[in-house]
Order: sequence, then C-alpha cells, then structure tokens
Amino acid sequence: MISLAKPKNIKAEDVQARLDAGDTLQILDVREDSEVARGLIPGALHIRLPDVESRYGELDPERETVVVCRSGRRSRSACNFLLQQGFSKLLNMEDGMLAWKGELEEYYP
Repeated sequence: MISLAKPKNIKAEDVQARLDAGDTLQILDVREDSEVARGLIPGALHIRLPDVESRYGELDPERETVVVCRSGRRSRSACNFLLQQGFSKLLNMEDGMLAWKGELEEYYP
C-alpha cells in the first residue's frame, strides 16, 4: 500500500514571522477572484483552486511553498493535489487568510 505524505501545517503568524526574517517562500493563494480582491499576501501567486490542476506548472516544485485560502480547507486540497504531482516542500496555512495580520497587496487580475 502506497501512502502519500501529508502536507505540513503552518500558522499564519509563523508565515509572517518567516517572511519578516527574510525567508523567500513561494506563496500560492487558491481563493476565488472575489476573495482575493480584498488583497493578498505580497508576492503571492493567485491561482484559483479549480485552476490549480491546469496551472501548477507555473510553480517551482523545488521551492518551499505555502498554500493559502480563506480558512485552510481549499489549501489542503491544493496541497494534496500538488503532492501527487511530486511537490514535497508544501506548507498548508491551516488557519487561512482569516488569521492573516500582515500586509496585503492589491490584486490586479
């Protein structure tokens, strides 16, 4: 029986602390356009969850990647898909943007 690794969880405050410390994380925001219109984490790549399957090639599988949604559920689904595609350095922001206290940048679709 093959068991896939599970994505590790990270809290929003820990993502903020790592960014503040100068870590260069690849951040994938899988929320819908209407949600991202309120702002996204600076430098994040926005790919809606339904589009991840067709656009995951835009991500670098060698980089540590934080996957973000509103509350942590959709990001877990995206992590599970990316694990199947060979991504191994995945972190699911388990408390989602609901817990994000850091800066936001405007989203321009």
